Amino acid sequence: MTTVSRGRTNREARRADHTTIRYTASGPVGGPVLVLVHGWACSRGDFDAVTDHLPENYRVLAVDLAEHGESRSTRDVWTIEEFARDVAAVLDAESVESAVVAGHSLGGAVAVEVGRLLPDTITHVVALDALHYLSLFPAQDEERAAAFERVFREDFARGVRGLVEGGSPAGTDPALKGAYFEKMVAVRQPGGLRAIEGLVRWDMDAALEETRQPITVFAIRDLVTRDAIDRYGDRLDIVLVDLGSHHFPVEAPEGTAKLLAGVVG
Repeated sequence: MTTVSRGRTNREARRADHTTIRYTASGPVGGPVLVLVHGWACSRGDFDAVTDHLPENYRVLAVDLAEHGESRSTRDVWTIEEFARDVAAVLDAESVESAVVAGHSLGGAVAVEVGRLLPDTITHVVALDALHYLSLFPAQDEERAAAFERVFREDFARGVRGLVEGGSPAGTDPALKGAYFEKMVAVRQPGGLRAIEGLVRWDMDAALEETRQPITVFAIRDLVTRDAIDRYGDRLDIVLVDLGSHHFPVEAPEGTAKLLAGVVG
């Protein structure tokens, strides 16, 4: 079924395991394709205002990952690789031959896996405040991964609040942090919990070794550590930005659109 709202067309792609991926398409068919992937416990609606500021000739596909936003699934596998297949299903449904894929937070990891999965289709991978958090993205050892997962299993709200605080530079409006917390703590289960487990067990180093495309990371300056730059600066083009908090695509859509257009263009 297809509906049109505010110049955007809402569509769906169906996969196995009763998985239906909802996405929004806008812009002319045949224009440069930009695929947008939201972060953990968020949705494609986070990119609505960003899309409004992108060049009109862009074909923009904003995707809801399984059990996020309007997408639904009863599957048992919640790895980053499986989320990448959600995105690949959308590209297949749209017959996309060439695209830039950009992901926020967990979506940045998904974007890397989309690049690895579709080396002849994806030309550039963009991570929006993603990949540089060393306690989340590189695969954690068993002890650390288990401890991280235990927090979310025993007190999910506490785990979510920790993520929000960790992504908030000093001076971030408490009301803004509260809004992010309320949104993220309401993520559908068990997909939300399983997705965060999939992230801390994702082998980013192995994925980067097999990803041919250039990868640009737009990272909030106050949230980037020297250790992250030293570890990944030779593989990732880490560009420091001052656009708000970890959720800067929501807070600064025009600035985010300019960054993305600079890559696509």
